[in-house]
This record gives sequence, structure tokens and C-alpha cells, in this order.
Amino acid sequence: MRILMLSKALIHGAYQKKCEELAALPGMDLTVAAPRSWREPRVGVARLERRFVQGYRLVALPIAFNGRHHLHFYPTLARLVRDTRPDVFHIDEESFNLATFLAMRVGVRYGARCCFYNYANIERAYPPPFNLFERYAFRHAAHAFACSDEAAAIIRRHGYTGALTILPQFGVDPELYAPSTVAQETNHPITIGYIGRLVPEKGVLDLVDALLRLPASVRLRLVGDGVLRSAIQARVTAMGLGERVELLPAVPSTHVPDELRRLDVLVLPSHTTPTWKEQFGRILVEAMSCAVPVVGSSSAAIPGVIGDAGLIYPEGDVAALARVLQRLARDAELRAELGRRGRVRVLAQFTQAALARRYHDVYFSLLK
Repeated sequence: MRILMLSKALIHGAYQKKCEELAALPGMDLTVAAPRSWREPRVGVARLERRFVQGYRLVALPIAFNGRHHLHFYPTLARLVRDTRPDVFHIDEESFNLATFLAMRVGVRYGARCCFYNYANIERAYPPPFNLFERYAFRHAAHAFACSDEAAAIIRRHGYTGALTILPQFGVDPELYAPSTVAQETNHPITIGYIGRLVPEKGVLDLVDALLRLPASVRLRLVGDGVLRSAIQARVTAMGLGERVELLPAVPSTHVPDELRRLDVLVLPSHTTPTWKEQFGRILVEAMSCAVPVVGSSSAAIPGVIGDAGLIYPEGDVAALARVLQRLARDAELRAELGRRGRVRVLAQFTQAALARRYHDVYFSLLK
């Protein structure tokens, strides 16, 4: 079976492990197309990494309107589809995007069974032409994927009646995201961390504010890029926390496990806004795989991802966040137990290999 997957997310090397796992399954002839770079709005440019590329072909495509989530597209994609002639064309984009419309149109032209992937978990009416793109995708898709029950319900309400599977877009490689093998010293300073985009909706300033309520021995390590960097630095300086906070630039995806293993607790303090709420929170499962205990706000998907493997607090409630972190800072046994539960939860539900098998089963079902 010839599979073509189009995904800008696969510029990240760590995510490519799913493709290796997929390519290793029976009957798979996999080609993956990704842009040479992606300009994430308010964050910066990420360039294509090649880390896990055994067993399949990874093609770098030029991209138009780079950084425009709903308006970007791939000018040379038709040539790749013509040359590949896929049986299944997995378009790893939302149903209402221009990239999805153009890709599905060429996929249908060459007889591929097409599918799309939806993250959108806030109900909204799309204006023209995006509503037209969505209708086209709904009419011509052989299958849809959604990241959550909420995202699936939205496309159903918008009129999609075809086959649908709820699956995470990517999982975790448990060998790359492995627990630390270095024994920690007793009474060592506790390091709380955040890794991701430094943008307002991620709630990172709440972590800085919470730190002021924690013992002086607790440290904060922030890793990422984005428009909030200067505001974070200013808040740290104004609160006199300079000696307790590290603010570091983003690292390549395959270096994230090393950063996670430097932490005692990983926090995802996301805020729901009128136009965004947490859709999955992949850093949570990455931390859990490393046996790092996690704390998350109550924003949208976070509680369901964490399950019993971490602690939840009401989003935006800095006092509640500080209480949770103080409890973890004082209780090494609780940290160890949550870390253990997190690793078990990932191995049971979120490995790249397990997700690859589920995608593989869907792809084969499309040809029956």
C-alpha cells in the first residue's frame, strides 16, 4: 500500500519516529512530505530536521505563505502526488485550510483515498473561502482524524458524516524520552520547568508569579521562544527573582528529553481564550515518558491527557498553582509516584509505535 503523508509538524525530528514505526509495519510504502521550514507566528522559524528517517522517503517541499496557518500551500505538491500515486493520502491539516483543499483536490484527481486531521476545538463559523474548503474536504474525504472528542463533535456539527477516528497526531518514543538514570541527591534544590512557546495563552507568567510564593530553594527553568520573552524577563526582574529563574531559548525536538530530565516537575499552565484552548499538550506526555511528574491547568484537553499521572489546578489561579507546586516540592515520594504513573500511562497509550499501528489499521481499512 502506497501512503503519502503531508505534514508540516514533521519538520520536528522527534515526531518522525512515528513514520519509522509506520514504515516498518506490513505492506507499507511510505512517503512523507514536509516543508523545508515553518515560521510559527509569534515564535520564530523552525527548520526541517532529519532524525528518524529509516524505511521511508522524506521529501522537503517549498511552501507558499509560510507561517499562515490557514493560507499556506505547497506549489510543487501536485508533481509529488503524480509521481507517487498514493493509495492513501494523509493530509495532516485542518479541514478548512487552503493547504488541505488544494492537496485533497489533487489527491482525488489521482485516485487517492484522502483523509485530514482536525485539532480545532472551539466552535466557530468559518467565513468564505474557508467554509467552502471545509465542505469540499467533508465531501471528498474517505476518513477524518480528530485529536479529541471535542474536535470530533465540532466537525460532526459542521456536517461531516464520514468515517472518523479520534487519535493523537503523534506519540512519544519511549527510548528517546526515557527516565533519567542519574540518582538525585536528597535535599537538592527543586527545579520546576516549562518547555514550549512563550505566548500569552500558555500562561507562563503564572509560573513566575507562583514562584514568588514558593520557598527560596525552588528554581524555575523556562525553555522556549516567543513574543512573551521580554515580558517574562521584565516580570522576573521586577519581582527580584533573577537568581531563581533561567530563561533559555528553544532547543531542537530531539534535545527536549535532556531538558525534561533536568526538571523535578513540568508545568503546562495554559489559559483558555476566546479563540484558543489547549488541544492536547504534547509536552505533557513527553514529560510523563521521562517519568517527570506533571502539573497542568484545567484548560480543555489537559486533564484528559494527564489522567491520574499528575495534578490539575484551576486555570489562571496562581494561588492554587503555588499550593500544588509547594506540595510537590515538599513530597519526594509523591513526585516519584506521579513520575512512575506517567511512564506507565505513556507506555500504555501514547507511544509512537502504538499510534503507528492504529493509523496503519485505518489506512488499510480505506482500501477494503
